[in-house]
Amino acid sequence: MVIVKRALLSCSDKTGVEAFAKGLHELKVELIASSGTAALLRRQKIPVKAIEEFTGVGEQLDGRVKTLHPKIHAGILAKRDDPAHMTSVSPAELIDLVVVNLYPFHEVSQQTGVARDAALEQIDIGGVALLRAAAKNFPHVAAVSRPEQYAGILAALRTGRGTLPEDASAALARDAFELTSRYDQWIASFLGGNPDTGALSAGIQLSVHQRQALRYGENPHQQAGWYAPAGEPAAGLARLVQVQGKELSYNNVLDLDAAVRCLSDLDEPACVIIKHASPCGMATASTIAEAYQRAHACDAESAFGGIVGVNRPLDALAASLMTPTFLEVILAPKIDPPARAILLAKRSLRLIECPLEAARALEWRSIVGGWLIQEADAATLSSDQARVVTTRRPTDAEWRDLTLGWIAAKHVKSNAIVVAKGGATVGIGPGQPSRVRAVRLALQNAGSRARGAVLASDGFFPFPDNVDAAAEAGITAIIQPGGSVKDPEVIAAADRVGLAMVLTGLRHFRH
Repeated sequence: MVIVKRALLSCSDKTGVEAFAKGLHELKVELIASSGTAALLRRQKIPVKAIEEFTGVGEQLDGRVKTLHPKIHAGILAKRDDPAHMTSVSPAELIDLVVVNLYPFHEVSQQTGVARDAALEQIDIGGVALLRAAAKNFPHVAAVSRPEQYAGILAALRTGRGTLPEDASAALARDAFELTSRYDQWIASFLGGNPDTGALSAGIQLSVHQRQALRYGENPHQQAGWYAPAGEPAAGLARLVQVQGKELSYNNVLDLDAAVRCLSDLDEPACVIIKHASPCGMATASTIAEAYQRAHACDAESAFGGIVGVNRPLDALAASLMTPTFLEVILAPKIDPPARAILLAKRSLRLIECPLEAARALEWRSIVGGWLIQEADAATLSSDQARVVTTRRPTDAEWRDLTLGWIAAKHVKSNAIVVAKGGATVGIGPGQPSRVRAVRLALQNAGSRARGAVLASDGFFPFPDNVDAAAEAGITAIIQPGGSVKDPEVIAAADRVGLAMVLTGLRHFRH
């Protein structure tokens, strides 16, 4: 059990520190603080002793040296149940609670064009030493490393009348060590090269915690859990809130990931339907209700048992249109109360609210005996990249559909072919080992809707047979990366049948 009588506060991030310090003072905890934190608390009339008053030594080197003092670290590291330690340190020198926010090295080092010296100044030395010392001595001292922990600690101290149970201080110690480990890795990555991807060449360490247990893995006989980076604010899907339905499964989370990736590439009101981590329908429209109808029409059969994602608040009209179809999950940035009321009858349906966020800098994939790491595919098609290579240029309407088809193909498993028309996908050919087979599958799924539609391919066309199949089905324009040795033959085939063709110089394989 940690008996808290004296706390040391040294906070770079001052969020919530005033209320926390006030709560500690009300619990009759003596407060010691570094100069900036002490000044803030004094302005709020909260009694506090500056560190230099406690140690008898002023800050040195423009604040670089302030908490690196034997009196402070002895007060933290002393074992309260060791007589030799307690002979060396008086009760008036013991520090029972250490509250530290580290300098924002990660945030500063990621700024575009940041100078090396400016980043180096944000490497925290004393704060890391304080956290590690407190965490090492967790049976007697609590290490507080994040503002999000303040409320829970105050509540526990009030319940325990100024004490924390050892399991609580052990959990705080783990969080502190996870943070300092990650902090060191950020520094190593920065010194190794690019602050975002230097880890790819310099080595990487990953510390995670279980966000939640999952019902099971890909199959019921497999156990599974959902993990997120430890010591960092929640990001991406980790910020989701489930407002209704059964607990999430492994496959649900994979499908949610696929939906968020798709939606983050679309600016207009949009809907995507995911089945087995790949889109089976995507559309944009003036309203979410219309976007859902058009996405669902792409492949109503495959939509059964899928998940629906939208990039605007889900309203009552859209919700009512979704109810006839069996769905596993509905994802939206917000679900309006009337929509929630409509969907309440489907008690097993999982309703998820989650802010949409683009893919993060690095992606991990496990392989037998190791991991693959790559940068996320954040590339987008710019107007100066797209190159019309045929005699006929796409119309404005075709350009809009080519752009949508290209975005959809980016998120479909390779080999990926997407047929789009009128702001919606109408046929998708995913995951085929042969590209012409993927073309035929997408055209077959589109049926008569292929006439007057456009076609997008995630990789180049190795032979003109892809163009012949598309033209026979009534496709009027094609977008593809180009780069095949047979590009001249493919372009000539498009000219021969009057198709417009756009080369992107960019491919979007997704294995």
